[in-house]
Amino acid sequence: HVAPLGPVYQAGTLSGNPIAMAAGLVTLRLISEPGFFSSLGTTTTSLMTSLQSIADDAGIPFTTNHLGAMFGLFFSEQPVDSFDTVMACDTSRFNQFFNLMLAHGVNLAPSPFEAGFVSAAHGPAEIDATLNAARAAFAGLT
Repeated sequence: HVAPLGPVYQAGTLSGNPIAMAAGLVTLRLISEPGFFSSLGTTTTSLMTSLQSIADDAGIPFTTNHLGAMFGLFFSEQPVDSFDTVMACDTSRFNQFFNLMLAHGVNLAPSPFEAGFVSAAHGPAEIDATLNAARAAFAGLT
């Protein structure tokens, strides 16, 4: 039924690509394992709690939001829970933090309005490296 032999047209950059298909099958197998998403959520909670603690120790107004493996980082003295509170955040300080983190080898989303994501590839070594970079970045903020 798929063109050119049939009436259904199908296209996509990686459609049917054997490497993409193999990666997709492995991904489906991994995310089907019991506790997969719970583990991601636990890692994300730990990362956000630690980032908050590091910012607090540095005296930097900072707050985080997260759900599952998705998170947001905000330079604000108040909780960020609405459009207005997001728009009131210090975007200049976020930009400075982004560049300092990048200089220390951690590539975050470049906008304070984008979500970040923890993945199964982020193990203890990656989390520790992120927290060490954050210590340096928070210390370097003006």
